[in-house]
Amino acid sequence: MIVYQKTKSEFLDDVLSNNVEEIIQDLVLKKLGRKTGQPEINSWRNSMMYMDKVLSDAQIPADSGVSIEYQLPHAGMRIDFVLTGQDEHGTDKAIIIELKQWSESTATDKDGVVSTYLGKGLQEVNHPSYQAWSYAAYLDGFNETVYTDGIQLLPCAYLHNHPDNGVLTSGHYADYVAKAPLFLKSDALKLREFIRQHVKHGDKSGIMYRIDGGRIRPSKQLADSLASMMKGNQEFILLDEQKVVYETARKLAAKSRDEKKHVLIVHGGPGTGKTVVAINLLVNLTKQGLVAKYVSKNSAPRAVYKSKLTGSMRRTVFDSLFVGSGVFTQTPENTFDALIVDEAHRLNEKSGLFSNLGISQPLEVIRSSRFSVFFLDEDQRIAVQDVGSEEEIRKWADKEGAEVHVLNLVSQFRCNGSDAYMAWLDNVLDIRETANPSLDATDYDFRVVDTPDELQQLIYEKNKERNRARMVAGYCWDWASKKDAKAFDFNLSPTFQHKWNLTDDGGLWMMKPDSVTEIGCIHTSQGLELDYIGVIIGPDLLVRDGEVVTNALARASADKTVQGKKQLVKSPEGRAQLDLIIKNTYRTLMTRAMKGCYVYCTDPETAAYLRHRIKNSA
Repeated sequence: MIVYQKTKSEFLDDVLSNNVEEIIQDLVLKKLGRKTGQPEINSWRNSMMYMDKVLSDAQIPADSGVSIEYQLPHAGMRIDFVLTGQDEHGTDKAIIIELKQWSESTATDKDGVVSTYLGKGLQEVNHPSYQAWSYAAYLDGFNETVYTDGIQLLPCAYLHNHPDNGVLTSGHYADYVAKAPLFLKSDALKLREFIRQHVKHGDKSGIMYRIDGGRIRPSKQLADSLASMMKGNQEFILLDEQKVVYETARKLAAKSRDEKKHVLIVHGGPGTGKTVVAINLLVNLTKQGLVAKYVSKNSAPRAVYKSKLTGSMRRTVFDSLFVGSGVFTQTPENTFDALIVDEAHRLNEKSGLFSNLGISQPLEVIRSSRFSVFFLDEDQRIAVQDVGSEEEIRKWADKEGAEVHVLNLVSQFRCNGSDAYMAWLDNVLDIRETANPSLDATDYDFRVVDTPDELQQLIYEKNKERNRARMVAGYCWDWASKKDAKAFDFNLSPTFQHKWNLTDDGGLWMMKPDSVTEIGCIHTSQGLELDYIGVIIGPDLLVRDGEVVTNALARASADKTVQGKKQLVKSPEGRAQLDLIIKNTYRTLMTRAMKGCYVYCTDPETAAYLRHRIKNSA
């Protein structure tokens, strides 16, 4: 999405008017539905003044294009500044400029990571050249117009307050600086010359509008890329804090010892790339000769990964790399170099079929390995047995004498990169109060449909594109088809008759072409990603007089996520726990899809409430 797009001469006029930052601020609010804090407004004012000086040159065409705060497709990151035009041969060029206010920085021993003072003190962040290069690589990999039209992307970074002291340009940063030139405080004329070299003529073909309107190439799904990654090929460019988390984990794994364990806790909401980082880390540590495993409680992701790796990896090798969270009850201390726990919020206290083995899964992971990393989203705890939390992990890490580190993944890649949708969802489900009471216009396709048949038709049509659309529901319907293969679990209309997915496909439900006719549940969808999701909200979540209320007793008797519900509802603490589990379940279901979410509510008042919370909805 283009936030600000004008010609160079119009941009210079906006700067001259002394309100360019207010213009950008208004456009961010209008187009992204996002309010802006004063520090970001100040950075726009300062950086645009420096870009004004760089571009104030007659040899840079007045009709070259200037785009500011361009949001990458399917992601929450924005490119600071893009200058577009043609070179002397008529080739389309887009110069991507990452702008930084930094006045000082410190090198680290991590690839592509530096340390600098930001709003919350000293922080480790991407090297500016790595950041600019990764944005260009991401855009080149997603946008069909870029590669079919031969548009050349030229990334660079401009740190207009940072002295040229050699910190950012030498050593292991040199390769990234070669990919994306770095211009420092004294380099304004060099940046101007760099632009002159590549942009000889104005933007005659609307380069950014073509990119913005270009067909988005199907995203690289993690499961589809596993085989190539396991062979050492780079399938995903890690962006922003993903890179920092990855490099931090690599260094901690390398230096962890029996007598000095390290534990890394990584918080990240749906679609922030937790699994992408986890799998990349597994591949890298294994290549380094470390004994590492990918751990998840939910078997569905492992089943999908195993299916994708069939033919490229022996089953015994796969089973040694991808394991469940309950296998460490008898593991000797420090058996592994690294355990990488995905969806760590789903960890339980006890293990085994009857939940009677071990002491605590977080403890057993920490004890079994010299280094452990827990990818965590506490808002995706969807069962009373789930104990995965930072507090719980810290408790056992302290007991084992391990040093704890905490990082966050923030940038949004799912739900079309819409942070506004994610915040609205938390607000509308009454999980937490946010600044998004209404869902403004976004690129994410969210709809509340009137009938189950409408939901069914939408998902069937979307599934024709790539077999990546499915229906899911809260666990409010009994599993009648388990005992009677001819029975339907869902009879919502004469033409909406479906079964739960918990049959032959098991964890592979999401991949089977015919499974679009089945209804998925939280257990076969959590941790995986679709293009479109159709969510049926049952009687366990209702809205009465504008208030979201939950009823765990409306869940099916077979639902073990609310085990002991009849006793729990008798106490305020138990009711609060069940309330959060139900809300988190629907939040998780409604964030499985990249492109769109369609919702059918069995309760009309609940449907009316959701429609009312969509701005400009009928």
